[in-house]
Amino acid sequence: MKTIGLIGGMSWESTAHYYAELNQGIKKALGGLHSARILLYSVDFGPIEKLQNKEDWESLGNIMADAARKVEKGGADCLLICTNTMHKLTGIVEDAVNIPLLHIADATAQVLVHDKIKRVGLLGTAYTMEQEFYKNRLISKFDLDVIIPDEKDRNSIHTIIYKELCLGQIKTQSQKTYLNITKRLAEKGAQGIILGCTEIGMLLKPEDIDIPLYDTAKIHAAKAVEWALKYE
Repeated sequence: MKTIGLIGGMSWESTAHYYAELNQGIKKALGGLHSARILLYSVDFGPIEKLQNKEDWESLGNIMADAARKVEKGGADCLLICTNTMHKLTGIVEDAVNIPLLHIADATAQVLVHDKIKRVGLLGTAYTMEQEFYKNRLISKFDLDVIIPDEKDRNSIHTIIYKELCLGQIKTQSQKTYLNITKRLAEKGAQGIILGCTEIGMLLKPEDIDIPLYDTAKIHAAKAVEWALKYE
């Protein structure tokens, strides 16, 4: 089994889910008392959120590259960024290390293609929904048709992520807001919904809506388990 390296803490709420998913995946695969070999570098999200708000991606790139190097130096065999938004800095992170980065959008898209989902709705932070780094990867590499909510709905999604979910707050009204947004995306032809923020899985579950939900944190962790066990 290879060692999985994580850059987490963005937020720690979702990183805790990664830790659980990775260990549960290894236990399911190998049984007994087996658990995942993990190296985690958990950042302080407070300063990072401020830099995101300023769109100071250069400073954020330096932070992420430094974290990646530390994870590699610690002995990790692969690297996961435990947040969708910071995959904007994929190139900088990959250039900083010699170990492979398992991209969250690629892992998710592979499941969508397997499920024959062509037109998909994307929920996430404003950065993930509105900027090209995430959508274009899904479109150009996997030929997916990606639709996003309207501006009002995007603002609601973003606010709930940062003001509630990243703080571990799960509110019924916010769940209703997200469910209504997913229904509107389904009405626009979405065959499935990407939970393109690793915290959203805390709020929405597959049984909540009539079309498939794709929880990127779960999918990403499952891909890492699969990768690590190729070497078993």
